[in-house]
Amino acid sequence: MLLAACSTPPDTSQVAEPTAELSAQEEQGKRAFSQYCGACHSIVGDTSIVGPSMAGIATRAETRIEGMSAHDYLIESILDPGAYLVPGFDNLMPSTWGTTLTGEQMDAIIAFMLTLK
Repeated sequence: MLLAACSTPPDTSQVAEPTAELSAQEEQGKRAFSQYCGACHSIVGDTSIVGPSMAGIATRAETRIEGMSAHDYLIESILDPGAYLVPGFDNLMPSTWGTTLTGEQMDAIIAFMLTLK
């Protein structure tokens, strides 16, 4: 017996492209980002919660401060949130992440954020 559905094919134009597989450290960072940062920072473009979206942060961080690497910019921005405020956002981020997060968690979060191109 042959069965056929009487509908149109699904619209695949809105399906997200596959992303690169994350390393173990980046996966750990994704989980830590979700736990510690995700309540205020989205990783979806043009979606602000409390702070700016982190979509594309790896690319933006490379050019925000002349002579500063994206890695160093992200660390400084987490440890001293008021250092480089994004226009249109107030300094509402806690300045305690340097003592709240372990070095391993911080490294993992930065590794994950550097995948957000």
